[in-house]
Formats: sequence, C-alpha cells, structure tokens
Amino acid sequence: MANITAKDVADLRAKTNAGIMECKKALLEAGGDMDKAIKLLREKGLAAQTKKEGRIAADGIVSIKKSGDVSVMLEVNTETDFVAKNDMFRAYVDTLLGIIIEKKPRDVAELLALPYPEGNFTVETKLQDLILVIKEKITIRRFVIVEGVTSTYTHGMGSIGVIVKFDADKNVAEKPEFEEFAKNIALQVCAYPVTYLDRDSVPAEVLDEEKAVLNAQIKNDPANARKPAQIIEKMVLGRLGKFYENNCLLEQVYVKDDALKVRQYVEATAKELGGSIKVTRFWRYEKGEGIQKREDNFADEIAKLTGQQ
Repeated sequence: MANITAKDVADLRAKTNAGIMECKKALLEAGGDMDKAIKLLREKGLAAQTKKEGRIAADGIVSIKKSGDVSVMLEVNTETDFVAKNDMFRAYVDTLLGIIIEKKPRDVAELLALPYPEGNFTVETKLQDLILVIKEKITIRRFVIVEGVTSTYTHGMGSIGVIVKFDADKNVAEKPEFEEFAKNIALQVCAYPVTYLDRDSVPAEVLDEEKAVLNAQIKNDPANARKPAQIIEKMVLGRLGKFYENNCLLEQVYVKDDALKVRQYVEATAKELGGSIKVTRFWRYEKGEGIQKREDNFADEIAKLTGQQ
C-alpha cells in the first residue's frame, strides 16, 4: 500500500477543492499517483453529476458581463439559493462569462467543450469538480451573446437579467443622457415582462387567435346581439389595443410616467438628444423560469422525521 502523507492529501485538495476524505481515498486508490488521483476525482465528479440528474435545479443565478460592444447574459442553475451565493460558484459563473465573450460558442454543448483557464480542465470537467465539492446539481442552462449598443440590468442577486439592444446614432449613444434612458428601458423590461417588442412583432397566428377570442366575447354579450358585423369588427380592433399594451414592450405604459407609452418615451428622448433611437430587441432571463420546482408535502416530511411513515 502506498504511503499517503498529509501533505499529499493537502496538495491534492489544493488542486481539486475536493474534500479531505475524498482526496485521501483517491490517492489510496491511485497508489499515490497524483495525476491518477486527480483523474479519479474528476470521474467521481462525473458520477456525482449523473447521480444528481434526477434532482431539480431551479435556483441559481442570472449574470451579465460587458466587454466593449459585446454583452453576454448567462443562467446557471443550482438546487438551492445557498449554493447560488457561494463564492466558488460565483467565480465559476464569472469565468464562464469571460469564456463566452472571448470564444463566442454557439450553444451550451459547445461551451462545455471549451478549455477552462485553470489546470487541465474543460468547462464541463470543471463543472464536474464543482459538483463534487459543492454536492449539489448544477446546470449551465442558457446564454445569449449580443453585439452592438446595449443596456443591461441585473435584479437583486441575479434573480432576473435583462439586455436591451438599440439602434442609435453614434453622437446620441455617447451622451450620458442616453445611458440613463437606456437603463430606464432595461428596468421596464425587468419590471413588466412581455413577449413581443411592438405590434409588428406579434405573429399573425397569435393575432388571429386573439381576434377570434375577442369576437366570441363580444358576440356572447346579449347587449351586442343586434349589432352588425362591421360594428363588431370595429369593437374587436378597439379591444386589441389592450392586448398590445399587455404583450408589447413599446405599447406598454412607461413605468416612470403613466402619461406616456414606452414608444413615446423613446421618441421624446430621440428628439431631445437630436438624433435617431430605436429599440430593436430585448432579452429577459428569470432564474428557474419554466423549470418545475419541487413541491414537498410538509405533512409527509414531518411524518418521515418522526418515524410515522
């Protein structure tokens, strides 16, 4: 049996961040070979990841980084908020943002295969090591790379992230007033989530479905029983205004001035700054959105703890 010293264990722990007992076991299994022990721990990291696949990771963080005219937003999920606040986890997320800005991978699969700037890791094997140390399921869910004039906003500790892209004259985009305006638009997107940018962005099939619903609502009202088809059609078009307001960013009431719609605020700012400004697209990530969260039965949990089940 190889003679494993405390220094060997400490050295392996420094290289992998794995627990002391895991390092000792890996060194014993590797016969004292440090490189083999590191490989074994990575393999165990993969095993830990596989074992945790059935768990639900709906917490985590949405993080944003800008470099020049490139903005990146990334969501990485964890099982608990406690881990999402872990310094080691956050350092990993920050490093990922830098890798995405530099390498511009097409998707998560391509990102996972990229080299990680520490040791002989890839993004995926570093993730496996992180899972081994933190002992929670961690998943890189999604990211977006946006180039051009943008404004970004991160809410709280990373619960929501927003990137808004603009088409603006250079002389306008460089003014401090534009920066404040752009931040306000990002805040709007964060506070009032919608699906579409403007009326023209709404797909025809979505609009047709909404018209059909409104048409049925109006016809089912006894007060409209004798109204001709052309009047009902005008009523439908009138009510579509509320649909656009609820579903299109530029048709929303501006959060800081309810006398204006967002598009009117954009137009007024462009006129004030003496140039052209257009909001061309926006992205909004809310951590865990769409992921089915675990719903524990509290009574069952108590029963288990008290030995009644």
